[in-house]
Amino acid sequence: MSTSDLTRADATLPAPIPETALSDADLAALRRAVQVLERPSLAARLSSAAGAPLDIIGRSLPAPVTEAVGRSTEAAMRGALRVALATLPRKDVVPADGTEIEAVAAKAESRLTRLLGSGDTKHKAFAALSGALGGAFGLATLAVELPVSTTLMLRSIAEIAREEGENLETPEGALACVQVFALGGRTSTETEAGSALTESGYFAVRAALAKTLAEAARYAGSKTLLDQSAPALIRFTAQIAARFGLVVSQKVAAQAVPVLGAFGGAAVNTAFMSHFQSTARAHFTVRRLERTYGAAAVRAAYEVEKAALGVA
Repeated sequence: MSTSDLTRADATLPAPIPETALSDADLAALRRAVQVLERPSLAARLSSAAGAPLDIIGRSLPAPVTEAVGRSTEAAMRGALRVALATLPRKDVVPADGTEIEAVAAKAESRLTRLLGSGDTKHKAFAALSGALGGAFGLATLAVELPVSTTLMLRSIAEIAREEGENLETPEGALACVQVFALGGRTSTETEAGSALTESGYFAVRAALAKTLAEAARYAGSKTLLDQSAPALIRFTAQIAARFGLVVSQKVAAQAVPVLGAFGGAAVNTAFMSHFQSTARAHFTVRRLERTYGAAAVRAAYEVEKAALGVA
């Protein structure tokens, strides 16, 4: 057979299939992520912190409390979005020297870093402090305490994202941090019907958020001065707040134990922080593996691990 014949024969062969099998270390990391994302543990953590099962505390909150939780949750998510987007580099700014807005954003970030420090332990300590105030003074402090604890959690989530190789200088990376509040909003007893966001699967929630996240990222990436009332950002914030409100309600129920007090409030907030740190680690582990192996390969491996856990 001539060289040209061999060349033509090779051209007819199928292209080699790229190796997509996860390494043992990455498969172990994915397994840990699946356990966190498919088996929510917040209720157990809050029950332990409160010293009573949430079933005893009460599954439903009075209407005025529910309304207060809704308002505080939306305010907290708007604040988290502002913090996340403030860290994005602005390359098409209006000022003549082209650096003013970038400098302001960098200064805000550095101040936050100096205030909060770094590391999971420091973030939990600040969360415990804000929770102690909530435990001592009750629901009246929720409108102040929740935005503070949410900002603390966002800072911790961003650090975890960086550790997993996420580029937080892109709108997608920054908004993926805010997305964690929706992923951590899953509960084991969700009963609301008619919304894709009430589905319990991790990928189902991501899919339900995908369109609004993409719209918000496109808007954030194309605007020099971000308008927080922009429809794309409002839709994204509303979807996240709807999910986040589920766990905020659980947190409020746990803090409503009459004998809880400041110490118990601190314990509840620490459990709250730990829950979202674990969710963030799992979420950004999945995203890191997707960048390495491709989304399809990771999804297939994820489903295998999920089935092994016995999760439908």
